[in-house]
Amino acid sequence: MAYIKNLFDRNFLEYASYVIKDRAIPDLEDGLKPVQRRIIHTLFDNDDGKFHKVASIVGECMKYHPHGDASINAALVALANKELFIDRQGNFGNIYTGDEAAAPRYIECRATPLAKDILFNPKLTEWAPSYDGRSREPVLFPAKVPVVLIMGAEGIAVGMSTKILPHNAVEVLEAEIACLSGKGFELYPDFPTGGLVDVSDYRDGNGKVLVRAKLDTSDPKRILITDLPYGATTESLINSVEAAAKAGRIKIQGINDYTSEKVEIEIKLARGVYAQETVGALFAFTECEQSISVNLLVIKNGLPAVMTVTEVIKHHAKQIVKILTKELELEKKELQDKLHLRTLERIFVEERIYKGIEKMKTAKGVEDAVVSGFNPFLKEVGPRGVSHDDVEHLLRIPIRRISLYDINKAREEMEQIQARIKEINGHLKNITVYSINYLKGIIAKIKANEKLAWGGLPPGARKTKVGAFDKVDVKEVAKRDVELKYDKKTGYLGTNVSGAKVAEVSPFDRILTIRKNGMYTVTDLPDKIFVGADAWWIGAADKEALSKTVFSIIYREKETGFAYIKRCIIEGWIINKDYFLVPDGAAVLHVDTRNKFTFSVKYVPKPRLKVLVEEFKAQDYSVRGLKAGGLRLSNKQAARISLGRMKDDE
Repeated sequence: MAYIKNLFDRNFLEYASYVIKDRAIPDLEDGLKPVQRRIIHTLFDNDDGKFHKVASIVGECMKYHPHGDASINAALVALANKELFIDRQGNFGNIYTGDEAAAPRYIECRATPLAKDILFNPKLTEWAPSYDGRSREPVLFPAKVPVVLIMGAEGIAVGMSTKILPHNAVEVLEAEIACLSGKGFELYPDFPTGGLVDVSDYRDGNGKVLVRAKLDTSDPKRILITDLPYGATTESLINSVEAAAKAGRIKIQGINDYTSEKVEIEIKLARGVYAQETVGALFAFTECEQSISVNLLVIKNGLPAVMTVTEVIKHHAKQIVKILTKELELEKKELQDKLHLRTLERIFVEERIYKGIEKMKTAKGVEDAVVSGFNPFLKEVGPRGVSHDDVEHLLRIPIRRISLYDINKAREEMEQIQARIKEINGHLKNITVYSINYLKGIIAKIKANEKLAWGGLPPGARKTKVGAFDKVDVKEVAKRDVELKYDKKTGYLGTNVSGAKVAEVSPFDRILTIRKNGMYTVTDLPDKIFVGADAWWIGAADKEALSKTVFSIIYREKETGFAYIKRCIIEGWIINKDYFLVPDGAAVLHVDTRNKFTFSVKYVPKPRLKVLVEEFKAQDYSVRGLKAGGLRLSNKQAARISLGRMKDDE
């Protein structure tokens, strides 16, 4: 048994770690999940400048991703619709309507130049064997920008989840420039569907945002939806509007969808209903407004970590400096190697060192002849000298190249190499400035890419408008047009009761009922519940209104039969809990909510009892607490009461 438990625990931990690190959560370094990284690697691996069938790319990617073609195709389409790293051709679906992409055999894609600029550098990429050991795949791409913020991410792992909202690419790069320059910055989400966003509770990527559709209410008799809130499609939004209309929460005549390249949903309002008074209900009861909770969880150094947007920007500001430094140092080393070889080639040809190998009969003799031929020129060759590999390179130079060798052209090439090395040294000394200029160059490329233009806005422009929303109270915008009915005979109360209408309420109202025995209860709006016959008072439990309402309860005590009055305010309650306003067994004679009224009490006739009717004013008695007892009206046994004056013979 212990063995099975240990086996289960070990396997579960391995599975949980795999789902977290290798499937659901993006890595901080390149902002990609494993399937996305494998797709982009496949595109780089097959890149020839032309478009490739998506089906072909999916098939190639299966060499690296062991989870089938469906998951790869879905991830590729979603990645392509981000319009950042994948150039697409064909029907990749519609982010507005939610329509799916065409079959992968009908659509094509390729890596964008921006993807190559930001991610592609095989010489700096760490590689690992694929799952079957036949190929190699990148562990992480050396990303120069915070991809995880630009693209956003969503994933559910074992015991944790991530929800990272997309941000505007230009704004992210400008924030990184500000960080490198030692300046402050603010960064807020930007959604591909446009709309409006309230970021007052964004909390730097770990709070929540409110997103809204953009509404055109210039025509008082119709509303046009021109931008969708993030996460909604035209179909889901229309369904939510129709559901709200069916529930009676908004009144519309019809709804039409004219969406094509731009969102255009027309809501025609019912007669007597106008646009301005309907907007609040649309935000309250439909997908025109949604709240999105965010959680910036990423894999950092192999472990899951919750970070803020600011921390991600700061991390990548350091990362781009490191990557660009490595790239410059690598280029410098390659240029130095090239310059060294070109120097050897020039001396080898100019000084005719190759003539010294004509009489040599062994390989060693040939090599020694070449090395000794460079002895007079070692100062020009430099401290690296002439190695065995250098000799092998020189001996592989074709005779045709030696005979056609252009000394001036060779010197010019070497001067260009030396100038570039000098330029690289300058960049390394001012690597922060170089990094800033690199980011500015990426921004310029984004703004020059006409494919990124949207809705009449220039490429790279913000799509979603940031602002503060006036909060819509659902209870306030809900119309009180639901009939609450009560059947006195059967004692049933609710919206599905065939009785007399006692109030018009909204679906969000709570109902206060004072029953015949003086017990009161607050419930949600019921379809049908039993409250007993002849209940005294039924109405909406509005705390603000009830705090100003004085209940006057006149009751007859069980043992003495004396009449009492209790005046109180009902201010608090627990839903569905019963509370007593009068002592146990007392009979409630009347309940009233007027501040001032007169009532008469008729007493039970007894010998020597001369006054059988007595008049009282409710306002003469003080308002007391809910738990306080009532005030006795007289020491006579009460028979009944009557509002207003009552004569002895009535």
